Amino acid sequence: MPSLNVSFSDEEMEGVRAAAAAEGKSLKQYLHDLGVREMHRRRFVAGAVTWADRLRGEFDEAFPDEVPPSGRGGGAAAA
Repeated sequence: MPSLNVSFSDEEMEGVRAAAAAEGKSLKQYLHDLGVREMHRRRFVAGAVTWADRLRGEFDEAFPDEVPPSGRGGGAAAA
C-alpha cells in the first residue's frame, strides 16, 4: 500500500497533533481522513456545479425576475 512522508514545522506539527487529539484520532488516521475528506469534498462540489448548470435554464424560465449574484453589481456580496 502506498504511503507518504510529510514534513511539518514544529509549530505546524503541534497544531496538527492538537487537531488529531480533538477528534480522538491518531495522527496517522487524522491525516489520512483529512486527505480523503478533501477528495470527497471536491467530488461533491464538482457534482453540485454540474447539477446547477444542468438546471440553470429551467430555473431561469421559472424565475425570470431573479438575477444571479454574478449578474448583480456587487457580485456575491450583493446576495
